[in-house]
Amino acid sequence: MKRNILPYFSIDGAVGGNQEWFRNVVMYIGGCAAATACDCCIFLALHRGIPELYPFDVHRLTKEDYISFSMKMKPYLKPRVNGVNKLYMFTDGFGAYLRDRGREDISMEEFPGTGEYEAAAAFIRRHIDGGCPVPYLMLRHRKACYKDFVWHWFLCYGYEEREDGMWITVATYGEAYTFSLRDLWDTGYEEKGGLIGVSLPRGN
Repeated sequence: MKRNILPYFSIDGAVGGNQEWFRNVVMYIGGCAAATACDCCIFLALHRGIPELYPFDVHRLTKEDYISFSMKMKPYLKPRVNGVNKLYMFTDGFGAYLRDRGREDISMEEFPGTGEYEAAAAFIRRHIDGGCPVPYLMLRHRKACYKDFVWHWFLCYGYEEREDGMWITVATYGEAYTFSLRDLWDTGYEEKGGLIGVSLPRGN
């Protein structure tokens, strides 16, 4: 059974960054989209050789620099009343940040939460195998065990094919979690989130 977990990064012992570090009240409450974009940038700077996406020393990651970075990302993915609750809000905002850093050649595609589980698994597999993590938005879920992931953006950076389907590894709140994609995808609600696929030009 196939397994592909991308190399990630740690900051002061945490897996990736942590929204709960943010001192700005609005970002502390609703900065998950910005945090996900920040983590994606750090990954691409560190592991895909695109240092211009992270304005600090990517080889000396610190909590203070991450907090400062989040405030630079805030204008692009600013928290709002209903949150960054549409895929296009993320691609528009993050796309603007990438362009401002001179990387118009990094593209994104959206996969809506209304899509079939099998297609979602194939989408994640394709992008992880392509060497890029996948931003994931979940709006609601019928199961209480996912309460911390409701109305939340997080970053998927690995998968494993098991007999019962795909399991994904995600980072958020400074920790790594592993979920059954089939179970996570079946939210039980009409209002869906979805996935963002990041693609780099050849040579990166």
